[in-house]
Amino acid sequence: MAIFYVISTPIGNLEDITLRAIAILKEVDLVLCEDTRVTRKIFEKYAISTHAISYHAQSGEAKVGIIFDEIEKDKNIALVTDAGTPGISDPGSLLISEIRKRFPDLKIVSIPGASALTAALSIAGVPTHEFIFLGFMPHKKGRETLFREISFSDRTMVFYESTHRILKTLDSLVEHLKDIPKKVTLVREITKIYEEVIQGSAEEVLEILINTKEKQKGEFVVIVSK
Repeated sequence: MAIFYVISTPIGNLEDITLRAIAILKEVDLVLCEDTRVTRKIFEKYAISTHAISYHAQSGEAKVGIIFDEIEKDKNIALVTDAGTPGISDPGSLLISEIRKRFPDLKIVSIPGASALTAALSIAGVPTHEFIFLGFMPHKKGRETLFREISFSDRTMVFYESTHRILKTLDSLVEHLKDIPKKVTLVREITKIYEEVIQGSAEEVLEILINTKEKQKGEFVVIVSK
């Protein structure tokens, strides 16, 4: 039977991809991409000409049916996301779950590589023997409950945030962490040109972003720790 590969791709710098990942992307019969336009940049840099189709959060049953048909034809398939490791805060985990149900004997192989989660933790200088990853914070339902959990947890808490919501999130951290001595670390635009780490109390970090609007831009990994 064919092999289904789950391949990590760069989170910013296109050179952060493994030799094994490049080789397999060239060898498989089909690549499933979150956005084919994004993946095409990797293909162009490394001379990859494999056929690619989209698979993302809005892909319906018809697209899943196409993927199942290719598996039944013994085609080797690779799954990639726009950035980082598929299945970590993206719909790839749902597809893999369905594939495991439908094809229990299919070999599913991880090709590890870049992950914003582990990259950020590696340079934050915070306790990492135990941590909880929350993915993207919800916009409404359950949001306050998670912030309360963050404030009282003894473990390092990590989540992703967008440029549009980072100030609101820091406001919430200021509110929930008052009188609680915790460190907030923002890892912004990791592996990209403007990568930086901003660290301090919630109030200090918020003040830095308010005073420097350029620092409000980009993609953020937020770490709350002792």
